[in-house]
Amino acid sequence: MKKQTVPIISDPPETTHIPVMLPEILEGLQIQPGLRMIDCTIGGGGHTAALLEKSMPGGKVLGLDADPAAIRRIKARFAEEITAGRLTLAQANFGDLTKVAQTHGFTDVNAILLDLGVSSFQLETPERGFSFTHDGPLDMRFDPHQGSSAAEVVNQWPEHEIADLIYHYGEEKQSRRIARYLVQHRPFTTTRELAAAVERACGGRRGHRLHPATRTFQALRIAVNEELSQLERVLPQCLDLLALGGRLAVLTFHSLEDRIVKRWMQSEGSVYVYDEMLLQGGYERKPTLKILTRKPITATDAELTHNPRSRSAKLRSAERV
Repeated sequence: MKKQTVPIISDPPETTHIPVMLPEILEGLQIQPGLRMIDCTIGGGGHTAALLEKSMPGGKVLGLDADPAAIRRIKARFAEEITAGRLTLAQANFGDLTKVAQTHGFTDVNAILLDLGVSSFQLETPERGFSFTHDGPLDMRFDPHQGSSAAEVVNQWPEHEIADLIYHYGEEKQSRRIARYLVQHRPFTTTRELAAAVERACGGRRGHRLHPATRTFQALRIAVNEELSQLERVLPQCLDLLALGGRLAVLTFHSLEDRIVKRWMQSEGSVYVYDEMLLQGGYERKPTLKILTRKPITATDAELTHNPRSRSAKLRSAERV
């Protein structure tokens, strides 16, 4: 995708950020004093705050986020920890994790967290265009300085490419109908314009538990930020950066992400590696991961009550061996 004009984005409004499955993550990562850790998606800082607290004294965290607004917010919130050298920040996509970690001296770390959810701050900042709950420009980029916005995809891509995008990334059965309607009625400039168009294309909201545009918005966000390819890139980097006995926790929010994490962990945790180039089809080796969650952990009923955004979350963790 080519570069696009960077929108003027104000600092996000005051909002409540509730970290998802915090106790389960801390238990899975076995946080103890003095650990060196990486939070690949620092977001609102909820998980980071707990990592720092549980690792006192001596614990250190490298926090990444592609979103410059998140980095500004975290710098203000954790000014004391940054000054003390306990927290190091980097505005970067986690797909470049190895380079960032080496630059800041975070190799052979004890714990790595990947929280793949969109933060409350992003959803509740209309200028970011992540949600149709608030009307705003169609953007959806984590880093507004990189790539193309959702508006460019919707307004310029061919119908068949939009349909494929919505089908594969949104798992939307009505992708062809939606794409046809969008192409016939474009251009769209705001989130609510697009949401209303998708709703009309789907025949209204009758019988829909979720808003009809939910999957389309998910698909656009994934495509604009290249989320799945970045996830596939970062997982082997996490493995290389973990010390023996170090742990990885990955929090996903839809089936596409979870499927990638599940298959990768199964592959690294297996004693048999399939290779279609070999005549016998594969070879045996020592596994590099010990899978700690044979089935993903989901939010408790109590958490679902006070944090509905946790309803689709799945947590998988593994240990470097």
